[in-house]
Amino acid sequence: MRVEILGQERRRLWRDEQKLEIVMSVGIDGATITEVAQRHDVTRQQIYPWRSELKKKGLLSSSANAVFVPVDMNAVQTEICGDRQHSTGMIELQLGCGRSLRFDSTLDGATLTRLIRAVEAA
Repeated sequence: MRVEILGQERRRLWRDEQKLEIVMSVGIDGATITEVAQRHDVTRQQIYPWRSELKKKGLLSSSANAVFVPVDMNAVQTEICGDRQHSTGMIELQLGCGRSLRFDSTLDGATLTRLIRAVEAA
């Protein structure tokens, strides 16, 4: 029995810009990797190595998949000492780069944001 396959093999070559666009679209409006893969006619298994490859090339930051969660700083227990409020709560934040930050709950959000960016960039 002889079998012939006619036509060209369908193998697309993706530019880094295209890969980055696809990888970055995961999570936008709640899009899952499966939905993004279907939308771009690729497999889920292609997106994961692309993510790693783009990180190695420096085109995708490690914190690109970071999720920011709102924290109610007023919910932290405080005790009143004289005329000033002193926070009794320390917050520990585990960063994606394997580092952790510990800070007092009275730290303002802008300073915390700058601190996180500096630590992750180091």
